[in-house]
Amino acid sequence: MSSTSDRPASKQARSLSGLVPFLRPYRGRIAVALITLLLAALATLAFPLALRGLIDAGFGASNPGERLMALREHFLAMFGVGAALGVFSASRFYMVTWLGERVTADLRNAVYGHVLRQSPEFFETTQTGEVLSRITTDTTVVQTVVGSSLSMGLRNTVMGIGALVMLVVTNPYVMGQVLGILVLIVAPALYFGRRVRKLSRASQDRVADTSAIAAEVLNAVTVVQSYTQERAESERFSAASEAAFDTARKRTKVRSFLVAFIITAVFGAMLWGLYQGTQAVIAGNISAGHLGQTVVYVTLLVSSVAVLAEVWGDVLRAAGATERLVELMEARSPVADPPSPVALPATTGGSRVEFDRIAFHYPSRPQTAALDGLSLTVAPGETVALVGPSGAGKTTVFQLLLRFYDAQSGEIRLNGVPTQQLSLADLRASVGLVPQDSVIFSTTAMENIRYGRPNATDDEVIAAAKAAFADDFIRALPEGYASFLGERGVRLSGGQRQRISIARAMLKNPPLLLLDEATSALDAESERVVQAALEAAMQHRTTLVIAHRLATIQKADRIVVLEAGRIVDIGRHDELVARGGLYAKLAAMQFGLQDGAQD
Repeated sequence: MSSTSDRPASKQARSLSGLVPFLRPYRGRIAVALITLLLAALATLAFPLALRGLIDAGFGASNPGERLMALREHFLAMFGVGAALGVFSASRFYMVTWLGERVTADLRNAVYGHVLRQSPEFFETTQTGEVLSRITTDTTVVQTVVGSSLSMGLRNTVMGIGALVMLVVTNPYVMGQVLGILVLIVAPALYFGRRVRKLSRASQDRVADTSAIAAEVLNAVTVVQSYTQERAESERFSAASEAAFDTARKRTKVRSFLVAFIITAVFGAMLWGLYQGTQAVIAGNISAGHLGQTVVYVTLLVSSVAVLAEVWGDVLRAAGATERLVELMEARSPVADPPSPVALPATTGGSRVEFDRIAFHYPSRPQTAALDGLSLTVAPGETVALVGPSGAGKTTVFQLLLRFYDAQSGEIRLNGVPTQQLSLADLRASVGLVPQDSVIFSTTAMENIRYGRPNATDDEVIAAAKAAFADDFIRALPEGYASFLGERGVRLSGGQRQRISIARAMLKNPPLLLLDEATSALDAESERVVQAALEAAMQHRTTLVIAHRLATIQKADRIVVLEAGRIVDIGRHDELVARGGLYAKLAAMQFGLQDGAQD
């Protein structure tokens, strides 16, 4: 992601406008919140008027009885103002807090949902930890502003303007001088404000760096510990934390200057006006009640400006956070649904897959061809294995077939329809994937298998587990199918995780099955039973297998040998060995090593 200095001025000027789509659905609640906010501010502004009446009418009456009655009436009036202020303030607090929580939840959901739809290309340049930081930390900053600071800012703006208007109406000459002084405050305040905003964005970026490091290291903690790199990783995290602290310190320093400058300058201007008011009382031009009213309005104005200075800092910080969130929302995946998707034709006995002169370069490696003119047709119900050295393009075939990426040239067809004309949901619903590195979610064994078909019954889940030879070890867990498997399946062995993944694909029951060395993590006994289960699962469907262990694919209908993104040979196991090409060399190395190990 780009740094603050790299961002164009137009993007930085966008500020909080990115929140408008999330506020729009709650226009009614916003209107109610604004009304209660306005009423609370007006109740506050009515207090000095009641105070003026109390001073002038109460203490101005000569008869003690009249004075007591006047005081009682004005005290009741002031209590009424206070009660109204309490009711309106409580209503404003509830409405605005609800709005902040609701908008933040919507924003967090929208950003997360949008990121989930990005192609793998997005994650080639964006760290997962940084995305998590934006979804959590940045949305919390936005919540503070929408649910609190913005309301306080609007309320104090109304009070400040109201107090200023009353002061101008009651003391036009004096307040004219004060306003002239206030104008001189604006320019420095804007300068400090811009610096606070830039540093706020930079501070959020540094916090995201620490999140990215933590996420990366914690996901590989066993490797870190096995290489005794705990101290080095702690120092790396500490360095990132110190960088975040240093940026936050600079932001806080500039923001403190901003607050101190605004409060001092405004307070000085108001004291000048107050001094002029006392001179007017001495001269007999205004009453004591008038002066008391002026004092309260000056206090309201100064306190409003002080609060606004704090709120302005929060708003500037939220503007930086919003920019980062909008940046995520504006990311567009190069892989998207077509404008008018074509329905995928139904077939029996598996899907027909055609690769027609496919050429593809990964965005991060534009100079290296991952696939170079690959053409291959897989008939319905056929089992085809892909073999070759590392980097030959085997995994790329799967990724293009699932449209994680789109080829630069050529066409992939599923049942005669180009995959780019199918909706992503229809395409991927017809494909089952068993990856080499099994993914286990932090939930129960039952729900992990049900991930393949969320509406499946418990009996169907158990049947899939039995087919993948996972039923026995699942039932042996403390709570059986209801057992929590831990983060990334830490409570299971590698082979058990693989069988959960296979059961998930079997439950999905797709016409096209993709196996990325699905038995690689199994011991010899488990491999034998799972291989039998996979062979049963391959019946009546098309299967593409990436094979690193050639012993697992000897029964494949065809074996496609890849090298440097090209097909260099096709045939059955015996044919390829007899021809003496690349496959024969791979087979000789593997089976030779096995024979040597047995000897």
